[in-house]
This record gives sequence, structure tokens and C-alpha cells, in this order.
Amino acid sequence: MLKKIKGFLFENTAVRQTIVKNTFWLTVSNFGGRLIKAVVIVYAARVLGTSGWGVFSYAITLAAFVSLVVDPGVNATLMRESSKADEEDRRTIFSTALVVKLFLLVFGIGLIVFIAPYFSTLPGAKALLPIVAMVLTFDTFREFLSSLIRGKEKMEWEAGIFLLTNFAIIAFGFIFLAISPTPKSFAWGYAAGTAIGAIAATIVLRDYFKKIFSRFSFRLIPPMLTSAWPFAITGTLGLLLTNTDILIISWMRTASDVGIYSAGIRIIQILYLIPSIFQLSTMPLFARLANRENDKFRIVFERTISFIFLVSIPLAVGGAILGTQILHLLFGQSYESGGLAFKILMITMLVDYPATIISAAIFAYNHQKSLIITSAIGGIANVAFDLILIPKFGITGSAVATLIAQTLSNWYLWRTMNKLNRFEILPRLKRVFAAAVFMLLLTVTLFFLHVNVIINIIASALLYVALLKTFREPLLEEIIAVLPTSSAAKTPVA
Repeated sequence: MLKKIKGFLFENTAVRQTIVKNTFWLTVSNFGGRLIKAVVIVYAARVLGTSGWGVFSYAITLAAFVSLVVDPGVNATLMRESSKADEEDRRTIFSTALVVKLFLLVFGIGLIVFIAPYFSTLPGAKALLPIVAMVLTFDTFREFLSSLIRGKEKMEWEAGIFLLTNFAIIAFGFIFLAISPTPKSFAWGYAAGTAIGAIAATIVLRDYFKKIFSRFSFRLIPPMLTSAWPFAITGTLGLLLTNTDILIISWMRTASDVGIYSAGIRIIQILYLIPSIFQLSTMPLFARLANRENDKFRIVFERTISFIFLVSIPLAVGGAILGTQILHLLFGQSYESGGLAFKILMITMLVDYPATIISAAIFAYNHQKSLIITSAIGGIANVAFDLILIPKFGITGSAVATLIAQTLSNWYLWRTMNKLNRFEILPRLKRVFAAAVFMLLLTVTLFFLHVNVIINIIASALLYVALLKTFREPLLEEIIAVLPTSSAAKTPVA
């Protein structure tokens, strides 16, 4: 049994097994790591208060925006191309992408240090910008190296690096907050933790830095940038939309409003990781099948999207009911006023989750122009509705703006993907919808009976899974079939 588990978790032996293995490790790293980090995040939000937490979140948000400039799709291209290349070509692609990344990183640091102070409106935020530039540097380098690891489909390596990074953030975060409970002190702790992650990733991939400049190929730069940056914009659309909200709220409202909204966004961004994990797990397979085996691509794609809905529907339903209680539980009563906004953001799971997978599929077909239009629709709509709704409705208006913008951009994504490879999803979701309805009834009942929110979440989740099992939902049975004890996991790689 131990040998089977070891082989399942550390070797690539079959298509479904590799996807599930990679998904497992990405889930462990992203959820495990971020849940670990959430401990210090929740503690910091409580210690710093809504205003102090708002200042820190604002500074980190600026870094997130600059990260879009620092990575105009270079990471995605490195992952896609390295998954198809032999080892020699992989090293050439890596060396070329690294040089491009370093130039972009220098530009991004300049934006934060010299330009961002002119846009900073919250008192105390400017002092954090040099530290945030360090966070950007370390995180950018670690993410870049992780893209190569994903291309090699060795997500277990990435999991170890990411978990170490977040353990370091929580350790240094508590230490620096104990020394001085201020946004600046916490920022220093955050930077120290990200530095540990960058160093660890460099050590793991140290062999790729040998003869790094002799392997550089200038001819790869134009196609690399041309094919990559549209996907980068769309791939970060969910993050871009929520971060746009934070910046506009900071211009129109108070630091306290920023802090309250940012608390809910922290939870949302963790939940947004679920489709991102499946995107990263399936992207190498999508890239191999697109335009070569379209029928097989459609089968894998439909199953992935269906499973995404299997996860997103109960999250959206449960979050829309229990949102205020969840905020109170995690961050305290002072953050409870953001409950309605948080509930609306939870509904975006129904839109954002499939959009993430569809974007990857379109990218696999090299149809990046469609992703540009999608990003324009979402970005422009979000800013426009933010400017209209925030002055009157505050952070609730911002959440509504995000939902509308994501719905519009997702409509275009579905339309585009259907032209590339026609697919059907709704017929696969009948059992999922039925299970979700019964779960909804239980969640609402327990809510009105004032049952503890944690008990409500656990009971609702158990009922949902039990009903899927009772209904013999094929998606659930497929997951069980791929587990190490199943002979299905031994199917040869296609």
C-alpha cells in the first residue's frame, strides 16, 4: 500500500493519475500554504484594526497590480512550452524567459518605488512601498521558477517550496508583530518570509542556472511575449477585478472601508485558488491535445468544467447564506459590516471558476486575441460600475460591480470556446443541481435555528457529498476510481 501511495504521489504513470497527482499537490501547497498563512493574516487584521489592515492591504494591492506588468504571460509561456520540449530545449526556453523576467522585474520595482507614491492616498501607505517592492521581487522569482516546475509536471516540488514559504511568513509575521504591531513591521515580516521561498526555489532548480547566458536565445523573445501576455491578463482577471475594487475604494472611501473589504477579499482569493489549481494541473494536457486530438480535448475539458461546477455551486450557495457569520468568525465583529459585500462576492464563484478553465483552454488553442477582448470587457466594466456604485452603495456596490463585470466577460469566453470546440455542460450537472438544492434547504434551516456556523458548514458539506454518492454522480465516482487503490489509476499514459 505504501509503495502504491508513493508511486501515485511522486510519479507520472497515467493521464488521469498525473492530473489528480498534480491537483493533489497544488491543493496541498496552495490551500495548505494559504491556510497556514491565514493564521497570521487573521491575527494581523485583528491586531492592526480595520484602518491598519486597510493600509497594509492597499500597499500589497499596488504590488499585485505591478505584478501584472512584471509577468506579461512569461510564466504561462514557460509552463506551456517546457511541458512540450525536450530537456535541452527546456533549458534554452528557461534561460531566455529568465532574462526577460529580470528586465521586467527591474521595471516593476521602479514603478513601485518611484511612481506608486504619487497614487497613494492612504496615510502611512507610502512608507510600506519599498518593502512591498522587496515582496514583489521575491514572489516574482519564486513564481517564475515554479512555472518551470509545473511544466515538468512536478507539482510535489512546488508544494514543498510553497509550504516552506508560508511557514516562514507566519513565523516572521508573528515575530515582527510581537516587536511592533504596525503595518510597516508586519510588511517586514512578510518580506522575510517570501525571501525564504525564493531562496528555496533557487536551490531546487540550481542545475538550470548552469551556463544560463550561453543558452539564451534572442529569437525566442518576440514569440514568447506575443503569445503570452493576453493569457496573463485573462488568467489574472479575477485578481485584477478585486484589486481594482480596493484601489477605487481607497480613493472614494476610508482606510477602514478598505480594511473591511480586504478581509472578505482574502477569503475570496483563497477560494479562487480552486479553479487555478485545476488550470495548472490540466494546462500541460490541454496544450498537448489542442488542435491534435480535439475529441479527446473536449472530453477532458467537459469533465474539468463539470467538476469545477460541482465545487463552485455549494460554495456560492453556502457563502451567500453564511457570509456575515463567516466574516464575524474569522475577523471579529468590527468586520461584520462587510457581510453583504462578501455574500455577493461568494456568488462570483459561479462565474469565475469556469472562466479560469475556459481561459486556459482558449490559450491552449493559441487563440489569445479572444482573451484580450475578454479582459477588456471585464476590466472596463468593473471600473465603470465601481465608479457608479461605490459612491452610493460603498463596498457593497463594489462587490456588485465585480459580479456584473465577471458575468459579462465570462459570457464572451463561453461563446469563444464553443466556436473553437463545441461543448456541453448542463446535461452533466443534473445530479449536482439536485444535491445543491437539498444542501441549500439544510443550510437555511440551520441558519434560522442559529446553529453554530462551523457546524452548519460541516453538516451541509457532508449532506452534499452524501447525496452525490447516493445519486451515483459520475464525477464523484471518477475521483474515487483514480485513487491509488484503484486499478483505474494504472491506465497507460495516452
